[in-house]
Amino acid sequence: MLLLPSSPIVSFPAKSRVLLVSAPSLPPRRCNSAVVVSAASRDVDSFTSKSGYLFSLSADETDSLSEYNFSRINEMYKKKPLILLRRLAQIGTTFGIWFGLRLADEALERSEKMFKVRAAELRKLLVELGPAYVKIAQAVSSRPDLIPPTYLDELSLLQDQITPFSTEVAFNMIEDELGLPIDELFSEISPEPVAAASLGQVYQARLRRSGKVVAVKVQRPGVRAAIALDTLILRYIAGLIKKAGRFNSDLEAVVDEWATSLFKEMDYLKEAQNGIKFRKLYGSIKDVLVPKMYTEYSTSKVLVMEWVEGQKLAEVNDLYLVEVGVYCSFNQLLEYGFYHADPHPGNFLRTYDGQLAYLDFGMMGDFRPELRDGFMEACLHLVNRDFNALAKDFVTLGLLPPTAEKGAVTKALTDVFQDAISRGVRNISFGDLLGDLGITMYKFKFRIPPYFSLVIRSLAVLEGIAIGISPNYKVLGSTYPWIARKVLTDSSPQLKSSLQSLLYEEGVFRIDRLESLLSESLRTETALVQKPVEGSDSKIVMKQIIAFTFTEQDIYKREILLREFAKGLDAFGLATLDSLTFSSSRPFTSLTEEDMTNLRTFYRLISLFSGMQKAQSVSTEVRTVSKYGEAITPLDEASLIMYQLPSAQEMLPILSILPELPQESQQRLLQLPGDLVGRLVSRAFARTIRRIFL
Repeated sequence: MLLLPSSPIVSFPAKSRVLLVSAPSLPPRRCNSAVVVSAASRDVDSFTSKSGYLFSLSADETDSLSEYNFSRINEMYKKKPLILLRRLAQIGTTFGIWFGLRLADEALERSEKMFKVRAAELRKLLVELGPAYVKIAQAVSSRPDLIPPTYLDELSLLQDQITPFSTEVAFNMIEDELGLPIDELFSEISPEPVAAASLGQVYQARLRRSGKVVAVKVQRPGVRAAIALDTLILRYIAGLIKKAGRFNSDLEAVVDEWATSLFKEMDYLKEAQNGIKFRKLYGSIKDVLVPKMYTEYSTSKVLVMEWVEGQKLAEVNDLYLVEVGVYCSFNQLLEYGFYHADPHPGNFLRTYDGQLAYLDFGMMGDFRPELRDGFMEACLHLVNRDFNALAKDFVTLGLLPPTAEKGAVTKALTDVFQDAISRGVRNISFGDLLGDLGITMYKFKFRIPPYFSLVIRSLAVLEGIAIGISPNYKVLGSTYPWIARKVLTDSSPQLKSSLQSLLYEEGVFRIDRLESLLSESLRTETALVQKPVEGSDSKIVMKQIIAFTFTEQDIYKREILLREFAKGLDAFGLATLDSLTFSSSRPFTSLTEEDMTNLRTFYRLISLFSGMQKAQSVSTEVRTVSKYGEAITPLDEASLIMYQLPSAQEMLPILSILPELPQESQQRLLQLPGDLVGRLVSRAFARTIRRIFL
C-alpha cells in the first residue's frame, strides 16, 4: 500500500522529501509539461533490472491481462516457453542461494551474527522477484507473534518503501492515460514519489482546476505481466500438491481467488469505485476517515484521491484506533459483507486529529449473507461450547464436506477448543485457535473455500496489527460483544433460528446463555464506546434489555420471554401455595423438578430486568445452605428463591424508564401484563387437566 505521509519534509529522508514544484516554472519537457526528474528517479529500480524481461509483451497481450483468466494466461505463456523457464530458474536460484546461505550460517555457527544481514537480503530479493512475492510478504509482516522482530522490521519496509521506478516514466504514463500534459492537470506536483509499493507509487499534487491537494498513484510498469506469470507458476505448484494428496483444500481455487483479487487491485478505476462504495458504507463510523476519490482523473493505471496527512498506525501506540479498525472491519465482514481484504499496517493512517484513515481499496472481498450468518453462528457456538452445532457450522461454511462424521468431528473440536474456551471469550486468540485447529483440519479433510482464505487473512492481519501495540490483545474477545448484539437484534431467519437453538437445549431453556449474550452485548464493544456499561447502572441495563425485546421485529424474542415468564410465574404460584399449606402432616411438595427449573429461571429473568443486580447469586446462595452436607428440599430451595426475588421497590426503576423509551416499545411493554396473564391461565388450566386425568 502507498502511505501518505504526515509531513513531506519531516517524515521522509532528505533524498525523498516532497517538494511541491510549480509546474509552469520548470524546464520544458515532452508535451510542453514541466517536471524536475532527479538522478535517483532515472535509475532503473531493482524489479525492472532483475525481472524486466517479463515486460516484453505485445499490446494485445497486455490488454488481455485486464482481468485474471487462467486459461488465457496459460495459452499466452505456452507460446513463451523460454520466458517461463527463465522465470522458474530465477525463482529457484534466488531462493536456493538464500536458503543455502542460511544453512551455511547454521553450519558455521554464525546464524545470530548474520540474522539481520539475511533478513535484509530476503527483503531485497523479494523486491527483485516482483509484486506477487511482495504481497505475500506484506501479509506475513503483519504477524509479530509469528515472525522474528528482525525479519519483521525488514519485511515491513515492503509496505511503502520499495525502490521507486523512474519519475519520467511515471509522468509519461499520467499524460498518456489522462490525455493531457502534466501542467494542465496539476498546478504543482512533487518531483519524486513520496511513497512506493509493489504495484505503484504516489506523488503529491495540486489540481489546477480546484486547487485541492491530492495523491496521484501511478502503476508500476510490468506488474501485470509479472503477476500473471507468477500466479500461473503458483497455480501449477498448487495442482502438484493437490495431486500428491498432501492437502484437503482446493489450493488451485485458493490461488485463483487470490489472483483474481490481485488483478482487481491493479485496476485503479475499479479501486476508485471501491473507495466510493467503502466511503458510503463506513465513512460515517466514528473516527473513521475514507478519502474522496476523483474518478474524472482516474484510469486503470492512474488513481487520484484526496490527500491525507498523518502517521502510519503501526508507528503510533494508539490501541483506541486499532479497536476502531477492528470494529470497522467486523462491520465490513458481518454487516454489509463488503470488506477490506488487504488490511496490512501500511494501509492504515492515524491522522493528526486522531482519526483512522483507510488507504488502498484495490483488494476488496464480498462476504455473502448466508456465510456472514454462518460465521456469526460459528463464533456463537464456539464461545458457548456447543461443539456439535459448531461441526454443523463448518459444513455450512464449506469447511467440511456434508459426508463428514459429525460425532467424531464434535469430539475432536471439543478436545481442541475446550481449554482455549475455558479461559473466557475475552482471552481467546484468533491465531491460537487456527493453530490448534491445524491437525484436526488435516485429519478430517477440512477444505479452505476460496472466499475463506481472504476472510481469514483479513482477521489474522488485524490481530497481528493489534498485537504489535498490545501483546495481549484478542480480536475475537474485542468483537464478540458486537456479534452478541447482532445475534440478539438481527432479523435474519438464520440467526433467529440459531438463537432459538442456542437458548433451548433438549427443550430446556438455558437462561445462562441468555445472560451471557446480554452481558457481552452490553459490555463495551470497542473503545468506540467511551463509557462502559456497568452492571451497577441498572437503569442503562434495563433500557438496553427492553430495547432488545420490545420492537416490532423482535416478536420471536418476546415470545420466548413470555413463555418463560409464564412458566416461572406458574411455578412461583405453586411454590407459594405449598408454603402456605405446608405442615408436618404434609411434608411433601407438589413442585416437580421441571417446576423448580422454571422457578430458578424466573428468578434470574426478574433479576435481569431489575438491572442484573443478583442474577448470578441464586445458585451460590442455594449451595451455601447445604454446606454441612444436608440435602436441601425443593420446598426449602423454593422458599429461598422466593425470598431473594427483587422487591416491588427494586422493580420501580423499570417504570421510571418508560418515558425514555420509543413510543412503540412503551405500548408493547404495557401490553405485556395482559399477554402474560393469558399465557399463565392457559398453562395453569392445561396443568390442572393433565394432573386430573393422567
